[in-house]
Amino acid sequence: MPLPTVTSTAKMAPLNAVCLLPGRDCALLLSFVLAIACLQTARAQEPDAPDEVVRVDTQLVVFPIRVRDKRGQAVAGLTEKDLTLKDADQVTTGLYLFHGADRVSLVFALDQSGSLREIMDQQRDAALDLFGKFGEKSQVAIMRFAERPKLALAFGRDLDATRVAFSSATATNEHTAIFDAAAAATKLFATLPRIRSERRLVILISDGLDTASTVKPGAVITAALQNQVTFYVIHLPLFTPQDGRLKVRAPAKGFRELAEKTGGKYFLVGNTAAPLSSPAKVDLSPVFKAIEEDLKSQYLLGLYTKESANDGRTHKLVIGVPAGVEYQIGGFGYSQKHELFAAPAAKKP
Repeated sequence: MPLPTVTSTAKMAPLNAVCLLPGRDCALLLSFVLAIACLQTARAQEPDAPDEVVRVDTQLVVFPIRVRDKRGQAVAGLTEKDLTLKDADQVTTGLYLFHGADRVSLVFALDQSGSLREIMDQQRDAALDLFGKFGEKSQVAIMRFAERPKLALAFGRDLDATRVAFSSATATNEHTAIFDAAAAATKLFATLPRIRSERRLVILISDGLDTASTVKPGAVITAALQNQVTFYVIHLPLFTPQDGRLKVRAPAKGFRELAEKTGGKYFLVGNTAAPLSSPAKVDLSPVFKAIEEDLKSQYLLGLYTKESANDGRTHKLVIGVPAGVEYQIGGFGYSQKHELFAAPAAKKP
């Protein structure tokens, strides 16, 4: 039986801050600000959609996790029944667990500054091959950026149009606004309905040198977490002379964290000892394959919360997996149990 589709016609409820604390290590505290959709009780059927649309009177917070066994191998086949939940304040009604990435909404955010324009053209087929690995309900959008982001293709499944959109445009200058583009890519998902089993992804490909952004990295990460968007960052490095040798130029602060703090991964491409002799030497196929395998090994873990979770207090939750298995959230290490603290959203100044 296909999973029901969860959508919302209501406005977003106030945000809750959910802090994740792996095991008992208080040094590794990270604040996740997650959007909680307030859903009204009803049932309906979308035109031309085989999935049942179910609207429920509850709140759902969803985030990706990686699960592995003691040998470090990905674990498949877990269900909600395999999880344990300690909820002393009884602010939840249950857990949700979905394996894999059959339904994906994917944005390719492509740096068009400098020599990267040529590289993007050459990697088009490898990128489209990755998109083709996902289910038939998946969709893709293309955004190109230099100093400003530009939407080249809105969400859809037209592969011919996607190929055209991958063709590079001439950048008008050499300034690059990576985090402005990442913020714009995150906002694209606001045009889509919220579907429970859907993965929202941005694959950002850049040299990591930001010279023009007005948006701070932390603000992008917060917005991505609010909208349940995961970034995979592919770094095509620049080189600089240092101590008589060429070394990889450090990317902008927050570039790597954009992936690691939203549940994705960061990839540094090529031989880091010396630059590639030409853009033709770049091959992103292994990176796209690694992204595919990572996504298919992940789960979406969700919490259904009651209205009492918004009482202004901080509520401690502990989610565990079976013996011999451990899981990872965001940039934290693996643990058999993670503590989550559901807290009221900070008020805007």
